[in-house]
Amino acid sequence: MIIIDTAKKEDIDDMINLLKQLFEIEKDFAPNYENQRKGLELLLNNKDAIIFVARYNDKVVGMCSIQTLISTAEGGKVGILEDLVVDENFRGMGVGSKLLLEVERYCKENGLLRLSLLADKDNKKALEFYKSRGWKFTNLICLRKFFGE
Repeated sequence: MIIIDTAKKEDIDDMINLLKQLFEIEKDFAPNYENQRKGLELLLNNKDAIIFVARYNDKVVGMCSIQTLISTAEGGKVGILEDLVVDENFRGMGVGSKLLLEVERYCKENGLLRLSLLADKDNKKALEFYKSRGWKFTNLICLRKFFGE
């Protein structure tokens, strides 16, 4: 039985393994154990973020995170959904849908007006997954600029 819960520090290694699976299929990112650990620790300690996990027999088999921002377009709080990933051995079993339902509940309960996400344009399965669950494509594109090392 799949249980949706909030992530804990003890879940970090399982989540890093999930992120590895995700970043291996996304062209813009690469798995990096230390970066993923650091990012997950920052999210777990951020009052404006939450990580949901799907557990099967106490093992994390799916995850996604939400970070809260303020939108001038919406005039209030909105969320960014990141890193929705389900272990390859559990895909097609409704785990991703359960995570999304929990995310939507959380957003409604916490007054978020909109939820956005970035998806790899070549990941047809992910795009169809979101579209079939009521997500709409926009005219926006993602740009980025690095300031780190």
